[in-house]
Amino acid sequence: MLSALIALLGALVYGSADFLGGLAARRLRSIVVTAVSAASGLVVLVVGLPLFGVDATGADMAWGVAAGLFGIVAVVLLYACLAIGPMSILSPLTAVVSAIAPMLWGLLVKGESLSPLGYAGLAVALVAVVLVGFIPGAKVVRPSARGLVMAVGAGIAIGAFLIVIDQTRDQSGLVPLVFSRLTSVVITGAVVGFMILAAVRRGRTVTAVLIPADPDLGATPTGHADLAHATAPIPTRILASTRGRAWWLAIGCGALDAVANGFMLLALRLGDLSVVSALTALYPGGTILLAAIVLRERIAAVQWIGLVLALAAGAMLAVG
Repeated sequence: MLSALIALLGALVYGSADFLGGLAARRLRSIVVTAVSAASGLVVLVVGLPLFGVDATGADMAWGVAAGLFGIVAVVLLYACLAIGPMSILSPLTAVVSAIAPMLWGLLVKGESLSPLGYAGLAVALVAVVLVGFIPGAKVVRPSARGLVMAVGAGIAIGAFLIVIDQTRDQSGLVPLVFSRLTSVVITGAVVGFMILAAVRRGRTVTAVLIPADPDLGATPTGHADLAHATAPIPTRILASTRGRAWWLAIGCGALDAVANGFMLLALRLGDLSVVSALTALYPGGTILLAAIVLRERIAAVQWIGLVLALAAGAMLAVG
């Protein structure tokens, strides 16, 4: 089905947005990156609004606001996950839960049904999610109960974003996404503004608030994050070229995230929530591929297997 291919394309764009967010977070505080990307994504969605109709009801707008709130919750929990660790376990766990939660909602609550090949495709997709989210070279240690709760919570919040957006009517066009992004802009902007105000009152400069003081993590307003490469070393030539471009990288992150949101919404309108959620959770694949091309990072064998399985799952779900 066409929705499966669109969802897979959206996942790659999500991963690309995460990659830019991760680079921007090397020079800007993570919450600043999230706020800037939320604002730039809002501009993209507003520009595209007339192209897809604006016949939205109050309910569609309310669902959009709820989706934005879930996205913020996901970002907060992702920050906590990276701080607690180990990401070699928590990162794949978050991705799997983000796929399973809406998948179960679609199958059990909405009553979606697939062919045997389609169900097999869902299983293959979940395996692919784990493999592409694997962090090679990371020391495997037993995660704390708190870390596991944070990872599961982040996954549920990302999945809830999909579930909530799926409640909107087809005629609403991009309106739910606009209200979702507007919610993110208001909340993240308020947080950054409060941080700046507090810094000024303490006699600190605004720059001290903007530069990274937390773990390197680029997060998109809809809750995805460049967890797999948040702590990976970046070549000096890349850092030098992005030092003065961090703001543009954050803007690009938001623009790509908005485009990915559009693909996700279109896939939901054309197909099943269970299928779209499974394929959207493969977003780390886009980050991995860009890291290999731009940063010359080596793709581990297990990640190659995951990428191949992701393509296989997309084909199986498209047919089934």
